[in-house]
Amino acid sequence: MSVAEGRALPLAGVRVLELGNYIAAPTAGRLLADFGAEVIKVERPRTGDEVRNWRLYAGDTSMLYRTINRGKKSVVLDLRSPEGRDAVLRLVATCDAVLENFRPGTLEKWGLGPAELDAVNPDLILSRVSAFGQTGPLSERPGFAAVAEAMGGLRDLVGEPDRPPSRTGVSIGDSIAGLYAGFGIVMALFQREKARGGDRPTLVQRTIDVALNEAVLSVMESLVPDHLAYGVDRQRVGGRMEGIAPSNAYPCADGSSVVIAGNGDGIYRRLMAAAGRADLGEDPSLQTNAERWARRDELDDAIGAWTATLPRADVLVALEEAGVPAGPIYTAGDIVDDPQFKARNMIQYFDVDTGEGTPRRVGFPGIVPVIGDRSLPVRHPGPDLGEHTAEVLAEIGLTPVDQPEGAR
Repeated sequence: MSVAEGRALPLAGVRVLELGNYIAAPTAGRLLADFGAEVIKVERPRTGDEVRNWRLYAGDTSMLYRTINRGKKSVVLDLRSPEGRDAVLRLVATCDAVLENFRPGTLEKWGLGPAELDAVNPDLILSRVSAFGQTGPLSERPGFAAVAEAMGGLRDLVGEPDRPPSRTGVSIGDSIAGLYAGFGIVMALFQREKARGGDRPTLVQRTIDVALNEAVLSVMESLVPDHLAYGVDRQRVGGRMEGIAPSNAYPCADGSSVVIAGNGDGIYRRLMAAAGRADLGEDPSLQTNAERWARRDELDDAIGAWTATLPRADVLVALEEAGVPAGPIYTAGDIVDDPQFKARNMIQYFDVDTGEGTPRRVGFPGIVPVIGDRSLPVRHPGPDLGEHTAEVLAEIGLTPVDQPEGAR
């Protein structure tokens, strides 16, 4: 049996209830669904998850929603209503985990807090994602990834030194938090399994608290230790990386650019030889990263002068032959055509409603990490609003007649 078949998937048999909007918690749900978990996504009546309308160019469901919510089931419930609350509690009794990313206190206000969930399922794992966590002076403050990226230290380092800070172009803070939320659930599942027949993990141990700002802080490497140990405050350096040189994007003769990472000592010498500047490569005062960083402008000018004389393909061939890490700066179209992505099944195609009357063949990112030699198959893009309401609620004894308003 291949790993893609049924229960061979690592998380097959795990059931997750997702009470999440936007990107962070749904990203965690997507990861769990990718590897076999049954993820039931609860959406509000009529509008559903607001991401359905983000970057919506046509139709009624964005490709962003279809991407982040792939492999899930969509159930429409009004969590503010007694009927919706009852349906959620019935579902919780059948689930291994609940994912949510409401502002702290919201679920408690609706009678769906940890105590109520634990009462119907004392083995339940609860993964909670919020701007600043469930405790502390900022816990009740709302916030999106943009705020978390700023307060977690990332935004201050992105962009050119003579301009205001920039964004990365995607909701990276949300995605990082989603990774931690998904990892937290898998970690708690493992702990719960180890405890079988022994002491059951407490509610506190089964509650995963992910704060967006802390998730961002956690990937900031030695930003804080460098400040406290040496009094160093890192600065924006554009396409470079503080203290590492040469490593940057360089323009080519055909108008495209390449990224070259020539910062290893031996790699640096090979790079400069390939660029026709062996004199700089062998310069005794340029043999360490610290020395090269002090002369980074000189080195970037020399490398850029070389790349500007050749088309991108020729630059990349020369660097590959020299054993220098380098790559093109891809657009979406480049990614779709790339043979490496194709070989590992990293773009997978589905017929999707794009509002044009007939479905369109659309490619979606594959599943990471790879198990085997190529991506597992994506089961299906994000579902239509309420597509699985009748199916899922029927399992807990609700018929089309007594389903909550807006769920039919």
